[in-house]
Amino acid sequence: MARIAAAGAEGAFEEESAVNAGKAEIRAVIERARERRAGSGRPTVLFLDEIHRFNKAQQDALLPAVEEGLLTLIGATTENPYFEVNSALLSRCQIYELRPLEPGQVEELLRRALSDSERGLVDPPPVEDAALEMLAHRSGGDARVALSALERAVERASDFDHSGGGSKSEAIDVAAIEDALQRKALDYDRKGDRHYDFVSAWIKATRGSDVDASLYYLAVMLEGGEDPRFIARRMVILASEDVGNADPQALLVADAAARAVDRVGLPECALNLAQAAVYLSLAPKSNASYKGLGAARGEVRENGAKTPPDYLRDAHYPGAKTLGRGEGYRYAHDEPGGVSDQQLLPEGLEDRRFYKPTDRGFEAELGRRLEALRKRLRNS
Repeated sequence: MARIAAAGAEGAFEEESAVNAGKAEIRAVIERARERRAGSGRPTVLFLDEIHRFNKAQQDALLPAVEEGLLTLIGATTENPYFEVNSALLSRCQIYELRPLEPGQVEELLRRALSDSERGLVDPPPVEDAALEMLAHRSGGDARVALSALERAVERASDFDHSGGGSKSEAIDVAAIEDALQRKALDYDRKGDRHYDFVSAWIKATRGSDVDASLYYLAVMLEGGEDPRFIARRMVILASEDVGNADPQALLVADAAARAVDRVGLPECALNLAQAAVYLSLAPKSNASYKGLGAARGEVRENGAKTPPDYLRDAHYPGAKTLGRGEGYRYAHDEPGGVSDQQLLPEGLEDRRFYKPTDRGFEAELGRRLEALRKRLRNS
């Protein structure tokens, strides 16, 4: 694509890989571009592969030439550029995300490889339609994976034929393609943006009560080599953030799964994570506790921390009684029903309500209790 762009601009094409190139190589490219522009006015397109491998200083070395228009930079990376490319360079670039191919597109490439005798496979045996369709779907949108597997299948069929084990007319079937494909390496980087993409998808699927999607994204993370302790931590967080008091048992289940991860380890702890994922998916959901804390913290950030009433303050130091600390406090267990009608919020916040329970699961019962308590305190 970079070569096509350079040809369209009638420019010189320079190519470097950030794996091998350093500041010296980049300075040499810039110098050639400067001489080229001074001599013929011809523009220069620099294609920098694996741009995420450049550190900040190396990326900064590109800035003056890019700003000046001396270089048209085209960088390629399998990582998220918003994580890996510094903001100064990123602000001068346009980001294009290249998505995986659709199965139909991959199948078209496979058929082209079988039919094009010059650029494709030489004298290949017939391949069953079902085998091509399966390979197109199993390649994960990566044409290189599909073409490499097809090539291996053809080579094995050719070796089998030359050994006298079969006739050239026998077609390559699904079993032969599966044998050539083996297990596809997952496009998953536990330190990159794919790591965040899939855990984000797991959280949203579980929050949305889709148990099948939750298990699927859990499987992707496990198959991709994700640290199970990271998954377990996310489960413990979700149990309070998204399930909350609609099912208080969810926190216990998530915590038990986290403990099991440390105690059992992989591969067996995957069973504990799966059990927790199913429970969290099917549990009634409430973020009332999360929202209540957010409302309370918002109050504190906006208006500061108001001093508690004197009767709630610590009275366990010399001179506290002289200051009136703890005086007049009414011990709730000595009150009728174990509930005191004494004002417990700071002055000026008596009527603030931070927690607003939902009508889902067990939290509906908590809501009824809360309403009864508030009614009793209003009437006292």
